[in-house]
Amino acid sequence: MRVVWLTDIHLDCVNESARAAFFDTIAAQRPDGVFLTGDIAIAPSLLPHLRTMADVIQTPIYFVLGNHDFYHGSIAAVRAAVSDCSRSHVFLRYMPEAGVVPLTQNTALVGHDGWGDGRYGDYMRSPVRLNDHILIEELTGLTQAKLQDRLRDLGNEAAGYLQETLPKALDRFKRVIVLTHVPPFKEACWYQGQVGNDEWLPFFTCKAVGDVLRNRLEKRPECRLDVYCGHAHHSGTAHILPNLRVFTGEAHYGAPQINRVIELD
Repeated sequence: MRVVWLTDIHLDCVNESARAAFFDTIAAQRPDGVFLTGDIAIAPSLLPHLRTMADVIQTPIYFVLGNHDFYHGSIAAVRAAVSDCSRSHVFLRYMPEAGVVPLTQNTALVGHDGWGDGRYGDYMRSPVRLNDHILIEELTGLTQAKLQDRLRDLGNEAAGYLQETLPKALDRFKRVIVLTHVPPFKEACWYQGQVGNDEWLPFFTCKAVGDVLRNRLEKRPECRLDVYCGHAHHSGTAHILPNLRVFTGEAHYGAPQINRVIELD
């Protein structure tokens, strides 16, 4: 099985002709599927861009959402609309809706959006403020303490989903791939070849998800898990356990790219 991995493609940052050329580049790889790990567009244009991509590529697109996908909208409303679309569209597969997806005889796919949950780094002393906290309905107008609680709740939601779903995949498959937007370990939060600092880590890592992944794979040494994520816009590979790796994808605004072509047995 041949899969193309994309992340942080920010389709709202390029014009129609550039989007068409990018979609044609993906289609030219003749993939059996596409992994898309969030930050696809912004809320008002998200579904039109996804549908157009699927129409051109004509192959299943397995995707999670990133923080930008909720800009000028709400988390709840965007997820509901995407879930409805995924249930009815022949090629779009929103991973929290899809559950465990068999890819090959040996490999399954699961995934969730994740969120920067404020647990790594020094949240209370960080001067970092994201557009998330202005442009996403559920995150606006909150005190620093209330925002921290909300971020932790979002991280816990993603972790809870994987806590329930991942064992179902590991019981049936020797290899599992997890798609998520936010790096689940600080070791996977790359910036120019180095791990992000304490000011940025609270917003660019999801410790709650990482804790679930580490716990499950420590107990299943016979299984292998690969995580594909984005969000940081810098690339690197983190070897968390002998059987747990995290691939973080590079990205540039206005220049969507293919991050990797993956061959699955």
